[in-house]
Amino acid sequence: MSPLLQRLPRVLSIAGSDSGGGAGIQADLKAFACCGVHGMTAITAITAQNTQAVAGVWPLPRDAVVAQVQAVADDIGVDAVKIGMLGTADTIAAVAEALDLVPDAPVVLDPVMLAESGARLLDSDAHAALVELLLPRAAVTTPNVPEAEALAGSAADPATLARGVLAMGPAAVVVTGGHLDEATDVFCDADRLVEIPGERAPEGAAHGSGCTHSSALASFLAHGYEPLEAARRAKRIATDAVAAGLREIGGGAGPVDALGVVERQRVVVGDGAASSPERAGRLT
Repeated sequence: MSPLLQRLPRVLSIAGSDSGGGAGIQADLKAFACCGVHGMTAITAITAQNTQAVAGVWPLPRDAVVAQVQAVADDIGVDAVKIGMLGTADTIAAVAEALDLVPDAPVVLDPVMLAESGARLLDSDAHAALVELLLPRAAVTTPNVPEAEALAGSAADPATLARGVLAMGPAAVVVTGGHLDEATDVFCDADRLVEIPGERAPEGAAHGSGCTHSSALASFLAHGYEPLEAARRAKRIATDAVAAGLREIGGGAGPVDALGVVERQRVVVGDGAASSPERAGRLT
């Protein structure tokens, strides 16, 4: 159980589905499992994608998005929310409506704009809706540098970008450093501007790293950690997942490995140390 709570935390991802299993809802559920929370989902869009390209995107109807959140809130409850790919202004409006169903859950907003392959995942007319309807409701928002520049409307250093995005309404901002030479995140809230250092993993794979980071951060908020400590712990989860990334999966940007799948595979079928898949599944 969480060191701060006496029951299993429940975290909801509101995001798109990645058919290749590397990012989106699929990455979120892996991160939730890694962080010791019960993961739930409200899918905003279906994508046809692999490690090389996004072949198609089909947004779900507004009522379908709200109904998924309603079903979870009515029966299971929600301790934190992670928001990922939204795509359209209509979907953003649906998510804003759905958040009214879980008013006490802290929200981590990952403003997904581009896929690792370069495909655009947020309509140009949805930008204003994201800023108006969701940024002010976020306990933490986690843009990478290009996303922070798009939100702030100008290029700048990460600290300046963090302050600029903070002025748009979220309670805290983490500008992630995966696109920089030094993989340092910048955390900013009303009282603090803190660098969170990290190590680059040039031999790893990064598809789904932003999803993993924001989902881990939401998980640690659900465990009861304050935002800066949650951001520090999420940084470690994402860094390790990239370092263990599955470069051999697909012909493009391979997915991160938050669950240590390769190591578990070695135990099950490699050295014979595990007599059953059940034993391997208990490894930590």
